[in-house]
Amino acid sequence: MGILITGAAGMLGRDLQLAFEGRDVTALGRSDLDVTDAAAVLDAVAGHDIVVNAAAYTKVDDAETHEDEAYAINATGPANLAAAAREHGAKLVTVSTDYVFDGFATEPYAEDRPLDPINAYGRTKAAGEQLALAAHPDGTYVVRTAWLYGEHGPNFASTMLRIAAQRETWTVVDDQVGQPTWTLDLATRIREMLDADAPAGIYHGTNSGRTSWFGFARAVLEEAGLDPERIQPTTSAEFVRPAPRPAFSVLGHDAWRAAGLEPMRDWRAALTASGIAAPAAS
Repeated sequence: MGILITGAAGMLGRDLQLAFEGRDVTALGRSDLDVTDAAAVLDAVAGHDIVVNAAAYTKVDDAETHEDEAYAINATGPANLAAAAREHGAKLVTVSTDYVFDGFATEPYAEDRPLDPINAYGRTKAAGEQLALAAHPDGTYVVRTAWLYGEHGPNFASTMLRIAAQRETWTVVDDQVGQPTWTLDLATRIREMLDADAPAGIYHGTNSGRTSWFGFARAVLEEAGLDPERIQPTTSAEFVRPAPRPAFSVLGHDAWRAAGLEPMRDWRAALTASGIAAPAAS
């Protein structure tokens, strides 16, 4: 079974390669394949049974002023991949985001909740979902994720550790709630989903449970053997950025159970297992 991974040089893309180790994998980074080029995508998908799309424009704030560029990668890209997958009889897994929702909920967002993004990045990702599902409805899997961290790229956990080495105290927002998700857990779940021949459709690929960025930051310090009291809570109003962020990004996991799979493990257990913040050996 031939597997094509796009966006393979990124944090998730590299863990997807680990998750599919031992399989017949073609891993293409941005320099290898421009997903906005329909002809190139059609050629690249040929000979593969599965396409896993981790290519994305993820600069959330920059997307406010570069929405066309973000749309090309986040919307046109999945549309091209879906059309190519349909043409070649392949399945497509495309990774999306919690930012397709407005963040005003108080209970976890269901997979079938209507989309209502509040920033440009979210709009482009929502369009990517809709275009891919329309182009290849029987073979497209949309896997929404959130708050990713991992070994192979810059992320919130590594930022907290860098700050800890530079400052004695700092603040982190406590009024945005979500699900920190380890990229290797997500990559493994995508492999499990495909191995189980789960039905095409929308899934929420986040670790279970919930916390705030403040709670996540404290957990990172605890894992590193550092004093979590060095971090103090603050509000989003103190960190105004060009793109508004959803205040509530907790995603529901009913689709996994319907497909015969349990939801992904709790975020705190995943953080421990990741070793991202493990103290350095003496």
